[in-house]
Formats: sequence, C-alpha cells, structure tokens
Amino acid sequence: MIGEFHTPSRSGWIEVVSGVMFSGKSEELMRRVRRSLIAKRRVQVFKSHLDARYAGNHLVASHDGRTIEAVPVDTAEQISHALLPDTQVVGVDEAQFLDAGIVDLATMLAGRGVRVILAGTDTDFRGEPFGPMPQLLAVAEVVDKLHAICVLCGNPASRNQRLIEGRPARYDSPTIMVGGQESYEARCRGCHSVPRKDEDQLQLQALRG
Repeated sequence: MIGEFHTPSRSGWIEVVSGVMFSGKSEELMRRVRRSLIAKRRVQVFKSHLDARYAGNHLVASHDGRTIEAVPVDTAEQISHALLPDTQVVGVDEAQFLDAGIVDLATMLAGRGVRVILAGTDTDFRGEPFGPMPQLLAVAEVVDKLHAICVLCGNPASRNQRLIEGRPARYDSPTIMVGGQESYEARCRGCHSVPRKDEDQLQLQALRG
C-alpha cells in the first residue's frame, strides 16, 4: 500500500479509510498517524466538532478508548487556515460531517506533496452515500473499506442501523445524529432495516381497508 512506504518529498497522495461504525476506522487513522510520527513526519490531525462522544472535541477517540490529539473543525476552510507550512501528513477523522470543500482541499494538499489521510462513514443510516465521502473515494489513490460484524447474524456488516427507542429509525429521520452503541448497530445488507414513510402509509391504508 502506497501509504506504508517512503516516497519522494514532492509526491503527495490521498488515503481514505471508509466503512460503517464500529469497523475500526478511527483506530486505523490513528495507527497511520502514529507510524508517521515514528517516521519523524510533521503531522496535524483534525476532526469534526460534531463528534465528541468519547473524549471531547480535542481528541480523536476510537470505540475501544484509544485517543490522539486533534483540532476540532466545522469546515474545510478552517482546516486550511490551521495548517502549518511545514506539515507533511494531514489526518482528518469523521470526514463525512465536513463540507464539500474537503475534496478540493485534500486534492490541493496532495498536489503540494502532503499525505492526506481521511476516515469517515461512507453511507448514512439509510444506506445512502454520506456527505463528501463519495467524491473523496473517487479522487483517492488509496481506499480501504472496513467492515464490522452484524449484530444479528454475524456476517460482515456494511450498514449503520440507527435505532430510536430500540426500533429502526424511519427513512425521513435527520441524516446526522451522533451517537454510539445506544443509537447505532452494525448490520449486514440483509439485516439492515429503514422503514419508509410511504411504506407506513400503505400499511395504515391496508389496516383501514
């Protein structure tokens, strides 16, 4: 994998670690960042301020409690303003929550010789593409899609199952709702459930009919 080897200083690239919740995306981001630090690269790490579930806004935290310092941001522009001129590696966690400008910023940094590592959930709770992740996946040199384990059947999980009071969230629920094991489960395609508003109406009509 290109991200694991030394390349000439003028060569930059984009790496995307994608997948469902509980699949180890943040752990993999932290692993790559730590290896860069061991290699004495100058590193900056950023994360969406929306994700403060486990360790507050100034840390990237995995579900198993591991952490690494990060700068909380709302937009790609904030990352651009915070970047230092000698930074060689940029890490971004929860990239799905950022605006579309993250695609242009990552492309620009890679063109300047920076290694850009982004981690994010590529689909929302409906199973549909999430935020800027599709574009990031398209422009990246390195893409790794991680899977969790389906809590219902044990197969590889590729979907985020949102739960509200223990039941699958309706299709028209808000796209962004930050949460952990109390709000989400990892499920496979077959076990993933998203009740749609039109389906509810049809069921109601059938009961009345």
